Amino acid sequence: MPKVKKQNYIFAVGRRKSASARVRLYKGKGENTVNGIAIEKYFPGKVNKTYWERPFTLTETLDKYYISAKIEGSGKKGQLTALTLGIARAFSKADSEKFRSVLKKAGLLKRDARVRQRRMVGTGGKARRKKQSPKR
Repeated sequence: MPKVKKQNYIFAVGRRKSASARVRLYKGKGENTVNGIAIEKYFPGKVNKTYWERPFTLTETLDKYYISAKIEGSGKKGQLTALTLGIARAFSKADSEKFRSVLKKAGLLKRDARVRQRRMVGTGGKARRKKQSPKR
């Protein structure tokens, strides 16, 4: 087995709906990756970029830290919000008194607990749908 160089990082988990993002925050300059792919390719577009960059811009650390993340489950939007929460939690662990208050005021340390409602019995296949009543 080849020896793996141990790197110092801060680990945090972000979740949203059924998405789970395991984030590693590294100090220094490097490429931000998600599931081994550059983050700009995984989450393309300006809107997505501003969304995942928000914790970096609020803490003014865009060039001082970089991330590596593994994301599973849900859709792209759920994965993006899970990633943002994971990054914010990692910054909170990195320097609590410096970053935590800024991220908390922006609402980035809140877990959005809204999940899909389960299918109810006797509703015709959907959560809130009622079965059609007979006409006569």
